[in-house]
Amino acid sequence: MTASDRVERTAAADALCAEAYEGCGGPESGAALVAVGGYGRSELAPYSDLDVVLVSDEGVEVRSVAEQVWYPLWDSGARLDHSVRTLPEMLAAAEGDLKVALGLLDVRHLAGDPALTMRLRTTMLAHWRRSARERLPALRDLVRSRHDLIGELAHLSVPDVKEAEGGLRDATVLKALVATWLVDVPHVDLERTRLALLDVRDAVQATANRASDRIAPEMWEDVAHRLELDDARAAQVHVRELGRRITHLSHLTWRRVEAVLARPASYRGARRPSLTPLAPGVALSAGEVVLDNRARPADDPALLLRAAALAAEHDAVLAPATAARLVRECAPLPTPWPVEARQLLVRLLASGRGLLGVWETLEETGALDGFLPEWERIRLLPHASPIHRFTVDRHVVETCVEASALIRSVARPDVLMVAALLHDIGKGGLTEHSIAGEPLARAAAERMGFAPDAVDLIGRLVRWHLLLAETATTRDPDDPATVERVASRLRSAEALDLLAALTEADARATAPKAWSSWRAGLVRDLARRARASLDSGARLPAVASEELDVPREVRRGGTSIAVAAVGDGSRITVIAPDRVGLLADLAATLALQRIPVRAARAWAQDQYGVSVWEVGEPDVDAAVLRQRFGAVVEGQVDVSRRLRPTAADALDPSVVVRPEASDQSTVLEVRAADRLGVIHLVCAALAALDVAVRSAHVDTLGPQAVDVFYLQESSAGVLSDQRAAEAAHAVRAALTAAD
Repeated sequence: MTASDRVERTAAADALCAEAYEGCGGPESGAALVAVGGYGRSELAPYSDLDVVLVSDEGVEVRSVAEQVWYPLWDSGARLDHSVRTLPEMLAAAEGDLKVALGLLDVRHLAGDPALTMRLRTTMLAHWRRSARERLPALRDLVRSRHDLIGELAHLSVPDVKEAEGGLRDATVLKALVATWLVDVPHVDLERTRLALLDVRDAVQATANRASDRIAPEMWEDVAHRLELDDARAAQVHVRELGRRITHLSHLTWRRVEAVLARPASYRGARRPSLTPLAPGVALSAGEVVLDNRARPADDPALLLRAAALAAEHDAVLAPATAARLVRECAPLPTPWPVEARQLLVRLLASGRGLLGVWETLEETGALDGFLPEWERIRLLPHASPIHRFTVDRHVVETCVEASALIRSVARPDVLMVAALLHDIGKGGLTEHSIAGEPLARAAAERMGFAPDAVDLIGRLVRWHLLLAETATTRDPDDPATVERVASRLRSAEALDLLAALTEADARATAPKAWSSWRAGLVRDLARRARASLDSGARLPAVASEELDVPREVRRGGTSIAVAAVGDGSRITVIAPDRVGLLADLAATLALQRIPVRAARAWAQDQYGVSVWEVGEPDVDAAVLRQRFGAVVEGQVDVSRRLRPTAADALDPSVVVRPEASDQSTVLEVRAADRLGVIHLVCAALAALDVAVRSAHVDTLGPQAVDVFYLQESSAGVLSDQRAAEAAHAVRAALTAAD
């Protein structure tokens, strides 16, 4: 699939259109058949529509032509998008619809009067340039809305090469921005990238055998073959690189557009650019950070980092030409780095949202290779987990942005920011990434000139960056072994504070739901307990983390169900006399009401069972829950029939006994597809064995439920090995039973 194929397709379509026009006696003067949009640009994909317009001067009769010219095109099997308009109607349509205006910038003559086509083209371009200042804000909003709706080509699991941010639609918009004469864009770079993405679209449509712009996972291998790439992974990298390049050019161009729009229309530019000095060798000019005449790149190894940090801190553009020059001319950083260079890197990483655009420029110009060669390991690497919204490299940058808001909460913000930069550097290999990442992070920190204690902190943070999140959501905080697990690995309150901040930043950068108020509360509670243990040097006693007041009706043997609105869901708190099967009945009640459980905790408080459920339903009626719960307890509902599992899940559930997790209970970890009824099925299976759930910790990670249950015999005590095996088998069987 190459440009020559598109030329052949376009030539064949042109001949077909010309023949149809001439065959129906189309006028040679005052009327013309023209191509617009992608067809006007001679960029027909295998299944593209032919976008054509029969245009005429006012007073020229074309009704008979309009009635006949389309039939030969339809008969040929061509997909046709057609219209009939006079020249003034074309201008009115362009004035009323931005999408029409963009399509008419690429008018191309097919048949009829070429002079009319030329007048139409020059009229459209002239009108676009005259009205650009008024229309560009609306175009910017249109582009942003599309980006918000579709996502970014470089990060989508199913990329859309046309509509996604960084796709062909953005490339067309860039050409339209250049046509305003208000801004410029690196033309050679844009055209090379755009043509390569057109090749990708052709390969996608040939693979799909239809007019599709989306690349489904199973298509990558075939797309790679058609593009003469090594394999599916190479095809993914290729497409995401193209998308990232167009995204970068788009961001840069729109920043320049905004700078132009901020100036008065009468502004014609200064004879010499105005430079505002920022630091030695670095200045600000028209919203972009550039070098001044004092810059000496060959003698200043920190100059690139200085320019980058200042651009990010001023939320300005790091001029690509400046970055490219520094890559060529800047003296290499010595090992270890000088103090200034290390401090500049931390400033860059801690600059907030300004980091994103500057980091794009550093990537696109190859500047990262000079000071962070480890970056190549994760560049454009997709995440294995669907919960992540970005590729690994972009996720890392987003983590730095999130961590920058937390530097006031830690004693070593420099360590926090570099750990955020390196926390996923071990991904992409066969070894678990936190293990693989630790030596890489230590080596990078040493090269950056950190002292041994800071190197050790960075290494530990990378090694254990998942520790707090995993432990808080899968272990009982009241169990001393849980706190010991965290404290023994971090070894200092300083490391714990840093890890708490890194955990929050990592989660926020993953997806909005990855740092819910529920999960944040669990992590912070565990961090508080571990900090107390580290400060005192002693284990915490096994006491409840939250003592709730027991209502009078519960003391009399009843059940209390309270509902509170929380964000876009609800928090349901249930207190009742404790018994084997209580949790199963509560879970059944919620499942029968089709209320999705996001997270839950359950524990024993004296002789009462307490459970708190975070659910995704904003309007929960406590009275209805009480009524349904009573029906479940009294056996009025056939729960086993209503909530039995099906064979629809692609993966078998994982049910594992964790003997090392507690010395007071038997810990059972369950991972299964997140669907209604999972908690009930687990608890019901345990209740049937007369096994008590001392506490439960329920969470959802993307499409997977991760539930951890602390079990004891109903008469109290850890389960024997045989009983633990029976419990695991019963739970596994309950989750895999099919209709």
